Amino acid sequence: MEKFVISPSPHIHAPVSTASIMRDVLIALAPATLVSLVFYGWAALLLVCVCVLGSMLCEYLITRFLQHGPSTVRDGSAAVTGLLLALNLPVSCPWWVAVIGCIFAIGVVKMTFGGLGQNVFNPAIAARVFLLVSFPSVMTDWTVPADVASAWGFSSVDAVSGATPLGVVSEGLRSGMTVDEIFAANHFSYKEMLFARIGGSAGELSALALLLGFAYLLLRKVIKATTTLSIWATIAGVSMIFSFINPASYTDPFFNMLTGGVLLGSIFMATDYVTSPMSNTGCVIYGFGIGLQTMLIRYFGAYPEGMSFAILLMNAFVPLINRFCHQTKFGRAK
Repeated sequence: MEKFVISPSPHIHAPVSTASIMRDVLIALAPATLVSLVFYGWAALLLVCVCVLGSMLCEYLITRFLQHGPSTVRDGSAAVTGLLLALNLPVSCPWWVAVIGCIFAIGVVKMTFGGLGQNVFNPAIAARVFLLVSFPSVMTDWTVPADVASAWGFSSVDAVSGATPLGVVSEGLRSGMTVDEIFAANHFSYKEMLFARIGGSAGELSALALLLGFAYLLLRKVIKATTTLSIWATIAGVSMIFSFINPASYTDPFFNMLTGGVLLGSIFMATDYVTSPMSNTGCVIYGFGIGLQTMLIRYFGAYPEGMSFAILLMNAFVPLINRFCHQTKFGRAK
């Protein structure tokens, strides 16, 4: 009688692999990366190359010489981590600081816990926070994007340093100005914020580019919208309440949605399979926590931006969320 080998259920087959998922994420990040290259030029290209190659090399060396196992570089996860790290850094960041970030992201946050699927924190976010604490002056040296011609070397205009809109508003409020006065003095417009904001990390330039990547991930069913929409709804709701109570001291929902790392973090890092909850209910709780902490840090914290800290803190609560919020088991009634 012929023998049959039966593995544990459920028996589901799909043309999806780690490599295909990471490839889709890289494609989704392509619009934001291209916008960064156009506005920041060779500096952005160098930063992307250093972070991507540095992350891949670090993972290869660890798997080859420390773990003595097969290399996992081909699955694309190290490349995604490197690109996300690059898009979270100022383009003026020295290459050696970026390399330190790659080593921390891959060597400490990812591989120390056993590699992909076993890390507790999102590697790119953890590396960004680590660099922010270790090199605060480097990590807050934002570059104002030049025009396309000067960015690619066709003009003698040099890039200048400037604060992000979040930093400008935070500084203005501390000096006694109102939100309207700050907007008028700095000529802030929502149209500008939607496409190319003044200052910020390499990946924060274009909200439209990030939203295009979000749409691609949804169409490819790489991510579910639950976590991202929960973050957006919480940020919009909290900022709406505060700006309604005191519009002179608190920014409105549109400003908070279009500035800083809200879109980049909520679309590409908060939705990380490994460090986000498994159930839909858990994703709602997780997203609410990220959105609430982001706004509390922005309104009352020492840093003008809070997205990275919020994601990192909620990563730590994911095991607890998974414990109490169970997804319906396959084949069972709800």
